[in-house]
Amino acid sequence: MIEVLIRVLPFFALIGVGYLSGRSRFLSEEGVAGITKFVFYFALSAMLFKFASNLSLGEIYSTPFVLAYLTACTTVYILAFVVAKLRRVSMAEAAVEAQCAVCGNTGFLGVPLLIALLGPKAAGPELMVLTIDMIVFSSVITLMITAAREGRVSLGVLKVLVVGLLKNPMIVSMALGLAWSATGAAVPRPVNDFMGILGGAATPGALFAIGASLAARSAERVEVAAWLSFCKLALHPAAVAVAALMIFPVERFAAHVMIAAASLPVAGNTYILAQHYGVAPQRVSASILISTAFSVLTVSGVIAWIVSA
Repeated sequence: MIEVLIRVLPFFALIGVGYLSGRSRFLSEEGVAGITKFVFYFALSAMLFKFASNLSLGEIYSTPFVLAYLTACTTVYILAFVVAKLRRVSMAEAAVEAQCAVCGNTGFLGVPLLIALLGPKAAGPELMVLTIDMIVFSSVITLMITAAREGRVSLGVLKVLVVGLLKNPMIVSMALGLAWSATGAAVPRPVNDFMGILGGAATPGALFAIGASLAARSAERVEVAAWLSFCKLALHPAAVAVAALMIFPVERFAAHVMIAAASLPVAGNTYILAQHYGVAPQRVSASILISTAFSVLTVSGVIAWIVSA
């Protein structure tokens, strides 16, 4: 565990540097937004394209994998939703809390961190988790909030969801990479080198951006945020472990990557959605802050278990 913690600490130290830069106002909010946009649209997209273009669809997609992950996520999602409703919050708020419980920071933290720690073989399972989080659960929260407010889901909302997915650079870069891979042609060396150089900025850039964005977060509604952090950091990976190792025939290494991905803190895009719809943004902000602080231990623990298994 100590050895793994030592390997993980530099990644979280980068988050800490970003946090201090944001907290000290060395970087303005506009500066943080610029770094985040660079990572999202360029660096991380280049990294995803490079990985996807060198993988076949079979190395990413697996039906048992998808079923295991969706089963585990749905179980924790329902639990968090029911607990929220028992507190008599609105359906929209319950949906946001449930989203916090199952959607981790897979893109900005998971992809660079887990591939660096577990090796390139982890790319396929990690990209599958990222795809499910972005396509399934980002759609679910939008549909539930819309249904809660309007009492129905219109075709206009579905159109917005589809357009949003098609404009998401991570989805597009993975799709283009897989399309290239399907041709069987090797990626030209200049293109591959370019993606490698640009994608190399994804790890430090993403981790720095996470920290800088955390500097603007507050820890209000701590009790609820602590519960949601517990769901995300403990219940979610535990449910994934049961589903992937005991119920569905998931290949062992892929199952381990899935569990590691489930141990990641609450995703930043959950806050973006909560803020966009005006539904409990401070609660989500606190959940991101608390879960990220404690994830250094959960991620280290899971990685240590994987290495020793």
